[in-house]
Amino acid sequence: MIKIGSNQNSAWDLVSLGEILLRFDPGYDRIHSARTFRVHDGGAEYNVARNLAKVFKRKTAVITALVNNELGMLAEDLAHQASVDTSEIIWRDQTANEANLRNGLYFMERGFGLRPPNSCFDRRFTPVSNLKTSDIGWAKIFDERGARVFHTGGVFAGLSEISWQTAAAAAEIARQKGVTVSYDLNYRDSLWKNRGGKAAANETNRKILPFVDIVFGTIVEDFEPSVSKFNKKAFGLAAARMQEEFPNLKIIVSTLRDVESSSRHSFGAACFSKERVTVAKQYRHFDVFDRVGSGDAFVSGFLHSLLGNKDEMTALNCGAAHAVLTMTTAGDNSSATVSEIAALMQDESAVVKR
Repeated sequence: MIKIGSNQNSAWDLVSLGEILLRFDPGYDRIHSARTFRVHDGGAEYNVARNLAKVFKRKTAVITALVNNELGMLAEDLAHQASVDTSEIIWRDQTANEANLRNGLYFMERGFGLRPPNSCFDRRFTPVSNLKTSDIGWAKIFDERGARVFHTGGVFAGLSEISWQTAAAAAEIARQKGVTVSYDLNYRDSLWKNRGGKAAANETNRKILPFVDIVFGTIVEDFEPSVSKFNKKAFGLAAARMQEEFPNLKIIVSTLRDVESSSRHSFGAACFSKERVTVAKQYRHFDVFDRVGSGDAFVSGFLHSLLGNKDEMTALNCGAAHAVLTMTTAGDNSSATVSEIAALMQDESAVVKR
């Protein structure tokens, strides 16, 4: 089990580097025919900080950049409501030279049955995509205030040619300060389809992984992250090859998912640490309301357990239960409670509680 530093002298359990997006949700309608939308906050790396703060009552902060306008203030307010520290947000003004500068938005409709979920992003010219290492007060964050875990991922790294360099430098600085570095290999086709696809994303991730302690996902092509096709030996070999390439990695984690339809999934997870594979409890053939953000929910549950000095099995099961519960409600983020997560981990049924 990896040992994460004590929280006695740290302002935060986790600091996340990533984008805050505003998600516009048409509810039961389609995007192209909707007349009303509900707004949620979202963003892969931010979701981890938000879930840790809101659900698990951990102290977290987000490092990001927003345009100083009403939409930026809305994003900040939503983060505030989730108890995420927003003091490290960098604010940019729209000027004549940067008239196109905007905050990131996306529209997401839930799938049902054979109709898959569908999304439409507006995230060009966002200030976070041009965030440089020199823009961020690392001495204040890691020396003066302190963090136990630094988290970022492939979505932030994929925003631009600048953002991956910022992610790599941030991870290196965090590691030098003795902070545990967590990285999610999250891949988004919308960010990479005109820039070399999955191969280019993996090449970028390889530049960041030398500074990482805990990685979520694998870059080994012959391993399929499926519940029904999971092979413990194959995962162990794939993770061992990855660790051979990056010996700094202490834990390699993979979620497992079968998408039987948009509204029915199977979910599980496994991790590799100290040449040993640990497999989580599997959830098969369950109903899905909204799958978006479930991977981030898994990460937050897993890290919450490690922050509490729990073993890998507990961390996997906490992450998996949290992910499954997150798929039962709308929005990128979780509205589960710790007691609900614990009950699901203990196989309690979904009967009405009175």
